[in-house]
Amino acid sequence: MSLLLIAASPSLKSRSGALLSAAAERLQHLGLAPDLLRLRDLPAEALLQADLNHPVLREAVAAVARASVVVLATPIYKASYSGLLKVFLDVLPQDGLKGKTVWTLATGGSLAHLLALDYSLLPVLSSLGARSHADSVYACDAQVPKDDEGHYQIQDDIQRRLALSAAQVFERMPRSALDVVKV
Repeated sequence: MSLLLIAASPSLKSRSGALLSAAAERLQHLGLAPDLLRLRDLPAEALLQADLNHPVLREAVAAVARASVVVLATPIYKASYSGLLKVFLDVLPQDGLKGKTVWTLATGGSLAHLLALDYSLLPVLSSLGARSHADSVYACDAQVPKDDEGHYQIQDDIQRRLALSAAQVFERMPRSALDVVKV
């Protein structure tokens, strides 16, 4: 595996999940085949107790270790990324993102939380060893409205930003990983 998408919303359906799905589509258009890790599906007790002997949690940490690129999508709550993401990042080894490219995606109620990625999440990712970062994409609720059937729709301006950042991810993929990707 070389590309891992991490959904950090505690909700089954969410704007950040819709943003992650749109990013995955952009990456697939570039010939990349990402894997998906939904943090909400991890066993809560093992996650909260940092029980790395639990096979599901151990596999989730191993999936991050195998990835060359990690794409994180989180809702912004109270001016910071989700607690679910925080708990998961806490179980990663101190160098758990060493040498990896990271792309962060987030949704929040308004543009007032735009800098939450830069000031709360990126320092944590850097402390875990991430050194390369594709341009973050932040969307406020108005940019990811629900349609009449209740499905989230990503507006064109956000779609354009996703396309530009997905291209950055593609450019930063290790050449060895691209050799095994079917285009």
